[in-house]
Amino acid sequence: MNIVEIIINILLIIAAALLIVVVLLQDSKSSGLGSAFGSDTSSFGSARSKKASRERQLQKITVILAIIVGVLALIVVLLPAIEKWITPAEEGSAALMSYINNII
Repeated sequence: MNIVEIIINILLIIAAALLIVVVLLQDSKSSGLGSAFGSDTSSFGSARSKKASRERQLQKITVILAIIVGVLALIVVLLPAIEKWITPAEEGSAALMSYINNII
């Protein structure tokens, strides 16, 4: 494993762990079985607006972290192909001949 792969894997693990924490910090959208029987005990006023603001921030962070995890996962999958494409296999006319043979 080279250094780039190690760094990307570490970043992926950190982003995934942060995503888990942020998702667990969010409140559920429904009250579960208690809401079916009308036992809604939510508070009103400024405390509710602060809670809504916090929820919006957590949702934005969740989306950003999910995008980061997705992009890093794609990079991890495609990194060997990118490295193979960037580094030449052979030099000189032998590389040209192997390239032509691969096409044919």
